[in-house]
Amino acid sequence: MIRKFIAVLPLILLITVKLNGQSIDDLLLSETEIPAGYSLVDENNIISFQASLFYDKPEIYEKIIGKLKNKRIQNFDSEKDKGSILYFEFENDFEREDFLKGLLWGGNKPSKAHPEEIYSKGKILIIWSFHKNSEIAKASKKKIKEIVK
Repeated sequence: MIRKFIAVLPLILLITVKLNGQSIDDLLLSETEIPAGYSLVDENNIISFQASLFYDKPEIYEKIIGKLKNKRIQNFDSEKDKGSILYFEFENDFEREDFLKGLLWGGNKPSKAHPEEIYSKGKILIIWSFHKNSEIAKASKKKIKEIVK
């Protein structure tokens, strides 16, 4: 009985890690999930300087936000909209949303000049850097909220 349990234990642990530990690669929008009219581009389309600095140099904030494990970015462009989705994965749970709000917005909510929206759950942090009512941001939010639970 104990031998069977020991033999099955690694499989149980692997399944648990996979279900609870999504990587940020799982959160990226695939070509088929990108709404019509949008293109994935190389150009950085982060709207505000603060969000751009946070992505480019997260080590500046490491003592406050924790150690970053991985980061990715997707930049999008369309006739009416452009922006970026910033994906962060931390070594420990991200617990400094209060600091990030102050850094990005200078207050408690987005503005026209600083329209970034944020979502954090466990070790994952997502920043959508788009103007209001962006279709690509809506598609990304839907995907992320389905995956990150």
